[in-house]
Amino acid sequence: MTLFDVSPRTRDLHSRLTAFMEEYIYPNEAEFVRQVNTGDRWEHVELLEELKPKARAEGLWNLFLPPASDPQGMFGPGLSNLEYAPLCEVMGRVWWAPEVFNCNAPDTGNMEVLARYGTPEQQERWLTPLLNGEIRSAFSMTEPDVASSDATNIESSITRDGDEYVINGRKWWTSGAGDPRCKISIFMGKTDPAAERHLQQSMILVPLATPGVTVERMLTVFGYDDAPHGHAEMTFEGARVPASNLLLGEGRGFEIAQGRLGPGRIHHCMRLIGQAERALELMIERAGQRVAFGKPLGGHQHVREAIAHSRMEIDQARLLTLQAAHMMDTVGNKAARGQIAAIKVVAPNVALKVIDRAIQIFGGAGVSQDSPLAMMYAQARTLRLADGPDIVHTETVAKVEMKRQEKLRGQRAALTGLESQHA
Repeated sequence: MTLFDVSPRTRDLHSRLTAFMEEYIYPNEAEFVRQVNTGDRWEHVELLEELKPKARAEGLWNLFLPPASDPQGMFGPGLSNLEYAPLCEVMGRVWWAPEVFNCNAPDTGNMEVLARYGTPEQQERWLTPLLNGEIRSAFSMTEPDVASSDATNIESSITRDGDEYVINGRKWWTSGAGDPRCKISIFMGKTDPAAERHLQQSMILVPLATPGVTVERMLTVFGYDDAPHGHAEMTFEGARVPASNLLLGEGRGFEIAQGRLGPGRIHHCMRLIGQAERALELMIERAGQRVAFGKPLGGHQHVREAIAHSRMEIDQARLLTLQAAHMMDTVGNKAARGQIAAIKVVAPNVALKVIDRAIQIFGGAGVSQDSPLAMMYAQARTLRLADGPDIVHTETVAKVEMKRQEKLRGQRAALTGLESQHA
């Protein structure tokens, strides 16, 4: 990919990260699967633990925190979203690779929440071990009984009782909760159902060892359990945590969510572009090796068209993502919400198209365990739902554009009025 005019340190990190992937990640894809399938699937994978110190020694660790979340540069190298984008893309080419660099979801989003909104005590207890890769974390927001695409529907409760809060609710798609190293979840629920619509919700830190917290089952994604990471359905029944575990204050859950989900969404999109690039490479390799109807697949027009359209679509998605990253860096996450919403629609759909074309060219091998394409497709399809379904993001893009056009019409009308006065 072209890095455009990025900083010298990003070019250096990109070069070293690419070399690390070539030396340690791609050659170990089969070994990762073998280790996961050996013994208890929900134990940590030795390969990951062997590679993490190597990545840290190379300075390829905690690359994700932008200056807005870490203004003092205490927790990472302080890369902007635009600087991080090409690095996240490289990591996204293999689904388990981001954890090697301590840049995996949902830990990145949770660390960003703690860095932005956590108290010094909360940071010491939870952020520091997360930054060191000593523990994992989860994020409990989505609920099975309501349409969680509208977060105001959330029914879980966070009730004050003296020096504690009592947590009740059922959550699912709590990613990361399957890992035995997962020690903490950020839980979203209502502290005041009678308050204004977007001031009812709060977020609180709930250790998974708290009595009343139960992992009911692990969910599959198109049959994949994503072990040892996984996605849990959980119940919180009378779980009590100290009042000091509340993040930022009562009624500020939506404020935290907006600060967390913007970076989380763009990270997903960056990784999806990496997956799409990987799928295109596999497609071209297959087209050169496989012979059908008397010539290599790459000699057939429809295959060349698939390659061409994939190249064009990936580049468009990347440019849109880089624009969103630039706006997040320059005008802030809130002002960039239209661009973030746009990439959250575009990137998964582009990745799905490219991966689907690669599967078609691979034939039966494309849907088997003999290539990474099937899992890549499952993940890309899931990301049309994760962090908000794409129809919701489409609505956001429309609303932002309509307001922009309304503002432009007002400016033109004001300018016309001034011109009339001077005529």
